[in-house]
Amino acid sequence: MKLNDFAENYLSELKSLMDNFDMDNFEKIVTKMLDAYVADRRIFVMGNGGSGATASHFVCDINKGCCIDLDIKFKMICLNDNLPTLLALANDVSYDAVFVEQLKNFFVPGDLVIGISGSGNSPNVLRAVEYAASHQGITIGLTGFSGGKLAQMVDVSWTAPVMDMQKVEDMHMIVVHMIMQAVHRRLHPEQQGGAICH
Repeated sequence: MKLNDFAENYLSELKSLMDNFDMDNFEKIVTKMLDAYVADRRIFVMGNGGSGATASHFVCDINKGCCIDLDIKFKMICLNDNLPTLLALANDVSYDAVFVEQLKNFFVPGDLVIGISGSGNSPNVLRAVEYAASHQGITIGLTGFSGGKLAQMVDVSWTAPVMDMQKVEDMHMIVVHMIMQAVHRRLHPEQQGGAICH
C-alpha cells in the first residue's frame, strides 16, 4: 500500500469514529468530574502502556490546566506515575495488584476512579475498578474494541469501537482533551470562547 493511501485510510477511520462520537457518555463523564471537584473528592486514573501515558497526560491537564488560577483545586492522582511503588508491588505482590494496592492507601467512599484500557480487559485496571465499585466509589472506563469487561462493570463507559489499538488511543486522547476543555469552560465562565493556553 502506498503511504498516501495508508494515511488516507487511517484518517478516514478516525473521522468515522469522531462522526459517531458517544456524546451522551462524554457528558456524563464531564458531569462526574465536576461533581468530584465540587464535593472535594479524589479522582484516581490509571492505565498500562499508551493508556498509562494518556492517564498521566490527563492528570497534568486537569490538575494544572483546569484550576491553576483557582483557589479550589482538583485532587487527581495517576496511579501509574510512581515507578518505585509500581515496581515494588509488581515484584513483591503481583502486577495485577499494582493499582488496587495503591487505592487501598488513599481511596475513600465517594471518590472517582477512572480506568483506561484499550482492550477493556487489563487485569490490574479491572481489580482497581472492582475495588472502587465495592467500596462506594464512582467508576468510569475508557475502552476500545468491544469494551471488554471494563465497559460492563463501570458506572459510565466511553468506548472507541475499533479493532485498532492506536486508533483507540488516538480517540482516548481526544476524549481527555475534550474533558479538560469542557471542565475548564465550566469553571471559567468568564472566558467562554477563548483558547485555553495554560
